[in-house]
Amino acid sequence: MVDVIHQLGEEQEYLLGHKCSGIPRELLQLPGPDYVEQVVAPKDRSPAVLRNLQLMFNTGRLAGTGYLSILPVDQGVEHSAGASFAPNPIFFDPENIARLAIEGGCNAVASTLGVLGAVARKYVHKIPFLMKINHNELLTYPNIYDQTLFASVQQAFDLGAVAVGATIYFGSEESRRQISEVSEAFAYAHELGMVTVLWAYLRNNAFKVDGVDYHASADLTGQGNHLAVTINADIVKQKQAINNGGYNALKFGKTHPNVYDTLTTDHPIDLVRYQVANCYMGRVGMINSGGPSGKDDMHQAIRTAVINKRAGGMGLISGRKAFQKPMAEGIALLNAIQDVYLSPDIDIA
Repeated sequence: MVDVIHQLGEEQEYLLGHKCSGIPRELLQLPGPDYVEQVVAPKDRSPAVLRNLQLMFNTGRLAGTGYLSILPVDQGVEHSAGASFAPNPIFFDPENIARLAIEGGCNAVASTLGVLGAVARKYVHKIPFLMKINHNELLTYPNIYDQTLFASVQQAFDLGAVAVGATIYFGSEESRRQISEVSEAFAYAHELGMVTVLWAYLRNNAFKVDGVDYHASADLTGQGNHLAVTINADIVKQKQAINNGGYNALKFGKTHPNVYDTLTTDHPIDLVRYQVANCYMGRVGMINSGGPSGKDDMHQAIRTAVINKRAGGMGLISGRKAFQKPMAEGIALLNAIQDVYLSPDIDIA
């Protein structure tokens, strides 16, 4: 196992010694070996959904912990194949995506209909498939930012996926249509027994004010999470909060002083705790995205995982940091993320 605590460097005490007081851990439904039985089973989900969710929890190095480590590789559409795979061209081949997820000890692999369909008969029984049904693509000129259905829930079911994923750009002009489309898709996915995962992202140029980007503010992303669980997402993927006060800076919508004065501080664990609270206090699991690949990926991935775990999150979904490296390095990074959730020395704040 990687010495994940050593990787935190000067932030060890700052991150590992922090205590949340605004939203205490006792109010949360926390990940654990009995999460499906205790938290999910009382819901209106079918036995097949419970089975498939438990299958995800029982796969990979985190099996039996209640935490998730997912490899997402839909960037060939979302960011263009060249931009995504030129740093490591073996990942133009879908088989290497499946291999990285399996050898990296992940709970599931998330990708497109094309990627998963290309290797379904060889790998669908070896690792749970999470198929994304909508995407934004960057070949349209000039660029538009809209999530469009590329595939159907039925196609995901037919190729053997245990879960479907979708993105909604909350705050965008097209968000109401996306909400309607995804809500309908998730309802059908549940009828077929599949788990639903929502990429609950914000997208609006107005969310940048005076040089500050509030697309990852705790208050705005928290509301995005609350909308996600409203349409019965079983798991919410959200960018980890890095600031707060989006509502106040934008001067729109409704909020409350307690959000900033009582429930949160500027500590990153408190900001992410607020994101978790908006997922029905953990009754819906929240996984954070791993972010883009850079020069300090191991440190940043471990830091993100520590913040997520201590805040009460359910895990990490990290793609570019892993697949834009040689296979062995990508596996090592995924394992390091998992080591955070396996470590008994990193607890809930």
